[in-house]
Amino acid sequence: MPPEIVIDYEPRAPQWELHRAVMGGAKRRHVLCIWHRRCGKSVGWLNQLQRSALTTKRTDGRYYYVAPLYRQAKSIAWDYLRRFSLPIPGTVYHESELRVDYPNGSRIQLFGADNPDSLRGIYADGIALDEYGQIDPRLRSQVLIPALTDRGGFEIVGGTPQGRNGFWELYERVKDDPAWWVSIRRASETGILSPEQLAEARKEIGDDEIYEQEFECSFAAGARGAYFAKLVETARKEGRIGKVPYETQLPVTTCWDLGIGDATAIWFVQQTGREVRCIDYYEADGESLAHYAKVLQDRGYAYREHIAPHDIEVRELGTGRSRREVAQSLGMNFRVAPKLPVEDGIEAVRNLFPRCWFDLAKCKAGIDALSAYRKDYDEKREVYRSQPLHDWSSHASDAMRYLAVSIADSTHSRVRRAQPDTAWVV
Repeated sequence: MPPEIVIDYEPRAPQWELHRAVMGGAKRRHVLCIWHRRCGKSVGWLNQLQRSALTTKRTDGRYYYVAPLYRQAKSIAWDYLRRFSLPIPGTVYHESELRVDYPNGSRIQLFGADNPDSLRGIYADGIALDEYGQIDPRLRSQVLIPALTDRGGFEIVGGTPQGRNGFWELYERVKDDPAWWVSIRRASETGILSPEQLAEARKEIGDDEIYEQEFECSFAAGARGAYFAKLVETARKEGRIGKVPYETQLPVTTCWDLGIGDATAIWFVQQTGREVRCIDYYEADGESLAHYAKVLQDRGYAYREHIAPHDIEVRELGTGRSRREVAQSLGMNFRVAPKLPVEDGIEAVRNLFPRCWFDLAKCKAGIDALSAYRKDYDEKREVYRSQPLHDWSSHASDAMRYLAVSIADSTHSRVRRAQPDTAWVV
């Protein structure tokens, strides 16, 4: 870069450390940043992507910034990226794609993790995953790591803790791995915020656990606005998340969230007495009912019933058949879950949770989703909306909702289901 070009960016100490880790002598390919609120995460990561884009020897450098939601990338990161790239002559902006093309052929593009399909098939020299605690961990492992592998690209994974979710699990896994540069920066240590500012923040938050999470990088508290995170943590402490084997003498009930152009999620549960044992979980996107029928068959469980939301009754315009009828033709007979307001379903899950046991190995993706399921946040008004945020965690949580209201409905109706009406194997 010519010396007369000045970028409006003065790195703070944690940001300098990040730049040295990625571009210094060691050139770490894997970086994990657990930084307190207002530490300068997004600004530091975007500037690292830009510096790498401008100094690469490749003529087609590709760098990506991924926020939990596309709207977050657009409302926050895009303004930063434009600001830091404006002094560079020959830069071209593609606002509809949230993309900046540099004169040396490199490119930075912003994405939302809420649209994982938009990231499939890319190749990358560098990726920054912001607020990783709100992102489906499978996006990194299944989509982004392969994108980095061919070109030996680097990843910056980071954010502020959001409870013991995929972010925490990644930290626990790599904190002592020499291949990773791990940075934890607490507000009480960085000096970025004054003691007076921190005292005011603690007072405004009014919750010591949340303050410790936001400013002292504690994983103990659940994500703000989360519906079930504390219930999941309680289940961990009580030993209800671990190994929960399939009992051949008990029939299996499946509960579904059926996606249309979206993911379909299935919980596999067994009941004995008051215990609800979640023995398995499956989720896929863009598959037909025939695919899921084969999944059930391959599991080899003896099924009691399958529960689905009311929209299974909707008839498709092309065929005139409902998905319930299609499922019946494949050997799957569904019971329709009671149609209740979402908030009633959420309360039903809360009431059911103390009775639930989860197999950690088979249900991990579902457990992660339950921990992350949270209220939607109005960023302009800075308040939570009354409805849940629809993101990757919605599918597993909705399927659990249908399970909870169905069990509650059976209890209230005094329907005896200790023995299956028809125990059959698909």
